[in-house]
Amino acid sequence: MKKIPEVTLLFWIMKICATTLGETAGDQLAQTMKVGYAVSSLILIGFFLATLAGQLAARRYIPALYWAVILATSTAGTTMSDYMDRTLGLGYATGAALLVAILLAILGGWWLSEKSLSVTEVQSRRAELFYWAAILFSNTLGTALGDFLADDSGLGFGGGALLIGGALAVVVALYYFTHISRVLLFWVAFVLTRPFGATFGDLLTKPVEKNGLGFGTQGSSLILLGLLVALVVYDSVRKRPVAVRPEEMI
Repeated sequence: MKKIPEVTLLFWIMKICATTLGETAGDQLAQTMKVGYAVSSLILIGFFLATLAGQLAARRYIPALYWAVILATSTAGTTMSDYMDRTLGLGYATGAALLVAILLAILGGWWLSEKSLSVTEVQSRRAELFYWAAILFSNTLGTALGDFLADDSGLGFGGGALLIGGALAVVVALYYFTHISRVLLFWVAFVLTRPFGATFGDLLTKPVEKNGLGFGTQGSSLILLGLLVALVVYDSVRKRPVAVRPEEMI
């Protein structure tokens, strides 16, 4: 079963777009619509489980389905992180530390079970479940890290995005100029793209007086959704097999 997309530049662009949309959409539900973090988390976890069931049932990579699950992990991760950090009062640092421990436990269990953390070797149902659990909690962790950088560190939304962007640039340099494990670099980049999306999403939505751009959660979400849909359509079309007419086979 080849149900995971190739890790290319397009993959990372779509990942950042989906995680940024997850931040703005999660805030739209929990804050703007005043549903609350607990109820929003339950709704979005339900959305995640529904899309995951479709992904598990699929027999091949379907871009719209795969990225729907990624978006679901991102939106659920946003409200789950906010519920832990704000409603339960754990704070960003404590919440991030707890999520790091959970993510390491998932990756450790995956390694013990499959002897590999490479996404190119996700072939079995068990490996697929570990994969999606790791993605869910890496996106939740990324939200906590992004909020910590934007709020507690004093960097603000723009400064946090620049810091994470610089860290991602270092990961890219390590990929091209060192022999560090590609699997390790993938997961580091996967976690870092989430706080980048979180801080960039906050930069888009927060009002100007709070050092944001003032687009609001609804406007930002609609723009990002349109961009993600366009990228999914492009990914679907470019993989579509081209029919060959009989005379061209002679």
